[in-house]
Amino acid sequence: MSRSTKRRSTLKVRAAVFAALGAETRLALIERLSTGTPQSISRLAEGSTLTRQAITKHLRVLEEAGVVQSLRVGRESLFEFRPEPLKELQSYLERVSEQWDNALARLKAFVESDPT
Repeated sequence: MSRSTKRRSTLKVRAAVFAALGAETRLALIERLSTGTPQSISRLAEGSTLTRQAITKHLRVLEEAGVVQSLRVGRESLFEFRPEPLKELQSYLERVSEQWDNALARLKAFVESDPT
């Protein structure tokens, strides 16, 4: 796999995670699952105005992005949080932030430099 193909693949994965986290309902599901206990769709739907079918659709988006995974326990599917994609995004955002800080520092040095 070429470097540019690998980079595009990595960007695609990151974009999928960002997109999956871009909905309030999915963020709420992540919050509920981040306790560490796998939960059923029925349990996740408790106290929600959403149907189990709607919850399932949101969970599938999160699962496709790798943020949750489903486990089959008997006839029931349980969902659990996977923090690794978010940790990778955090690392990515820290690198981007550092690049911006460096660029702003260079701009400041240029603007404040004495042309004489």
